[in-house]
Amino acid sequence: MNNLMLEAKQQLESIIKLAVEKAINNGSLPNEELPNFLIEVPADTSHGDFASNVAMVSARAFKSAPRKIAETILENLNLDNSYFEKCEIAGPGFMNFFVSENWFSKTLNGVLEDKENYGRSDFGQDKSVLVEFVSANPTGPMHIGNARGGAIGDCLAAVLDWAGYKVSREFYINDAGNQINKFGLSLDLRYQQIYKDGIEMPEDSYHGQDIIDHASNFAKIYGDKYMNTTEEERRQALVNYALPLNIQGLERDLGKYRIKYDNWFKESTLHENGQAKKIVDLLTEKGYTYEKEGAIWFDASKYGSEDFVLVRSNGVFTYVVPDIAYHYNKLVVRNFDKAINVLGADHHGYIPRLKATLQALDVDPDRLDVVLMQMVRLIRDGEIVKASKRSGKAITLVTLLDEVPIDAARFFFNLREANSQMDFDLDLAVEKSSENPVYYVQYAYARICSIIRKLAEDGVDVANIDNFDFSLLTTGEEKEIIRHIASLPNEIIESAKAYDPARITRYSITLATLFHKFYNACHVNVEDKDLMKARLGLCVAVKQVLGNVLSLLKITTPESM
Repeated sequence: MNNLMLEAKQQLESIIKLAVEKAINNGSLPNEELPNFLIEVPADTSHGDFASNVAMVSARAFKSAPRKIAETILENLNLDNSYFEKCEIAGPGFMNFFVSENWFSKTLNGVLEDKENYGRSDFGQDKSVLVEFVSANPTGPMHIGNARGGAIGDCLAAVLDWAGYKVSREFYINDAGNQINKFGLSLDLRYQQIYKDGIEMPEDSYHGQDIIDHASNFAKIYGDKYMNTTEEERRQALVNYALPLNIQGLERDLGKYRIKYDNWFKESTLHENGQAKKIVDLLTEKGYTYEKEGAIWFDASKYGSEDFVLVRSNGVFTYVVPDIAYHYNKLVVRNFDKAINVLGADHHGYIPRLKATLQALDVDPDRLDVVLMQMVRLIRDGEIVKASKRSGKAITLVTLLDEVPIDAARFFFNLREANSQMDFDLDLAVEKSSENPVYYVQYAYARICSIIRKLAEDGVDVANIDNFDFSLLTTGEEKEIIRHIASLPNEIIESAKAYDPARITRYSITLATLFHKFYNACHVNVEDKDLMKARLGLCVAVKQVLGNVLSLLKITTPESM
């Protein structure tokens, strides 16, 4: 797979090292070890396509002024048969390198060669990664935080896949513990209210319409049959009826949001197969637990965390035990190389506990990474919104997708890093203008499709043109767009390393901007047929790259708008 940015960078590093070696051999530089140096892409490419600080960092080793070192390296530099045509020294000794026309041409040919795989790499070396995200309680509807977590987690998984990791997406179903007990209690009371007066709902029970609907539908099937059973049997029957429906609803609604999981993992299995109990037993065997007031505590002092309860005095596990067992299952039982969780920022205190117990269990805690996600504020007419216009109730994932396009929801939620708070502008999300970033990017794609259609209408056989002479693309607008295209494979790698899929969303906006700029400055259907072909080839390459990026984000690519 083509990555001309990386190839050029690696080639330049070798060229510089050979120049220094030559200078040492001919006595121009003292025989000292060359320190590590950087090769970067400068913000202003008029100063060069790549820049290096090699002379700056070598000043102490070579006991000379950086600019003099740079001049010596330049004298010994051999750029023949490379991607580079010249080097200039700037300021106190920075070395700026300019790529040749061949590099620009090869970049575009690489896109046309790789097609839908352009941007992929083997950086991850096929290491296995489990990305767990959303994992909303199955006792009620998904909220706006889940909507953001869904977009971030799904796109992060895609970025990791494109960067060469073997990725699985997983939803952890909390189908055991306190929230399920509360779910059963709430269903039970709503069911009893159908047949008895004076049944009150406790303040801390679930009061949503979904609970009322489940109880009503259960009654339509079973009538008052369960009014004559034990409370335990009645609640279990209600949970057995309602919980699978809720889980089906989660899968349906997330599917509408274009999220498909490889696995739905039930917490209850950890209790049924004894893995939760095994965690407490293992920690006890290793001497990391102690008893206090009838409860079993984890001794976290060795790991910089506070001690906490594993098993209450009544013998019931605290919520952290199945969580430890779940992550032990990920990293030991299923042996994923890395587990990544996308969680709300309110979970920050939970992470040290989890990592401490994993370390106590001889699992490298660095194999677990957590992406903490800040809150979302919905904005309409410049004001914060908490309720749906239609229902007057809190906006959920489902009601949001009824109000704004799925493309806009996924794109907007990935505009900012997960750890930054974000405002979601509901008005902007439905606007069909260049102010709406997803519309702006899609319009660039549609504009390219329009150019290709018009050329075909003018008799150009666009389907069979090849052998583009990309050396004819010499304007600043053309070269700027090619540089950006060349950066995609590395941008995906950096996005994967930082767990930040927002980099890819921003990449698509920049690419769209550069294309609109090119469109306004350079006509495609010009009299010079070779130039027309070259610019058509550039359009095809941009269309491919935009299509790849939008498919990664699971955003549609309309051919007309």
